[in-house]
Formats: sequence, C-alpha cells, structure tokens
Amino acid sequence: MDKREFYQTLAQQVDAITAGESDLIANMANISAILFNALDDVNWVGFYRLHNDELILGPFQGQVACIRIPVGKGVCGTAVSEREIQVVDDVHQFSGHIACDAASNSEIVVPVYVDNQCIAVLDIDSTAFAKFDQQDAQGLQHIVNILQERCHS
Repeated sequence: MDKREFYQTLAQQVDAITAGESDLIANMANISAILFNALDDVNWVGFYRLHNDELILGPFQGQVACIRIPVGKGVCGTAVSEREIQVVDDVHQFSGHIACDAASNSEIVVPVYVDNQCIAVLDIDSTAFAKFDQQDAQGLQHIVNILQERCHS
C-alpha cells in the first residue's frame, strides 16, 4: 500500500469513528489513538488546543509532554503563527525547538481551524529523521479536515 492509499484508509477510519460525534476532545482522543497505532516510528501523537495565545496540551498518545507552548515558539507555536503545516526533518536544527522528549528527531504539525480561527494543532513526533514529507502533510490535512467538519456537526 502506498502512502496515499494508507492515508485514505486512515481517513476512512477517522470518518467512521467520529461520525455523529461533535465533541472536539473525544474526537481528538480517538484520532490520536488511530494515528499513534498506525504510523511507524512515531513516539508521540496528539493535539494542543489554542487558548489565549497559548497552546495547551490536549488528548495524546505517547510519553508525558509539555503542557503549555506559547504561540510562535517551537514547531507547534510556529504552525499557529505562520498558519501553515510545519514539516521538520531534524528538530535539533529547528531554532527554538521545545524538546519534550529527547528521543524525537523529526516532527509534523498541522493547524486545526474552525470558522477560519486556529483552535488547535495536531502534533506528531518521530524517532526517525526526515520521517514526514508532503504526502504525510496532505494525508494528515485530510484527517484534520474531518475533525474540523465534526466541529460543525
């Protein structure tokens, strides 16, 4: 199965498990579990919720994590301030990286929007360098789109 098919399958699982459920936290929890169990070489998958210019830890799978991240700081805060997906091949080279788990080497962060306002980010860390690429970004964006649709259900 290629990456495109892989993410289509994951999106179908996410669509099925979140169908009819509008609770953001419940959906974030299930999406975190699906991704954590399906993706290879990941050591953390979860969400940070945006509140008053600060990202606050939400549902996740993995080791304990940083609880609060200011907007504009680290990969997650940069995704919010720049309003775009961040794909980082080597987090140790990312200026201002916030190391919650020393085992993390690469990261992808996808902003979550409702009514054109960022409400959260999906954050995924990997122990592998250069784990994520544009196909991952597109596949994860599709999954985030499902979450965003559920917020309007």
